[in-house]
Amino acid sequence: MATVRIRKHEAVPQTGSYEVCFGDGRPSVYFYWDDIAGRRLGPDRLTGAEALEKAQGTRESGV
Repeated sequence: MATVRIRKHEAVPQTGSYEVCFGDGRPSVYFYWDDIAGRRLGPDRLTGAEALEKAQGTRESGV
């Protein structure tokens, strides 16, 4: 079974992404988040907790 890791990227405080990295060469999956509601304009933008939850679910399911 290949390793699956979650990397947190946060260049700007309270905004960033979680990257789900697959050890078998599949492309990474990203979940973008922003904890300041006024900046959360994109439909794919989540809160930090929501993004982490989705990243963990992706890691566990291996999708």
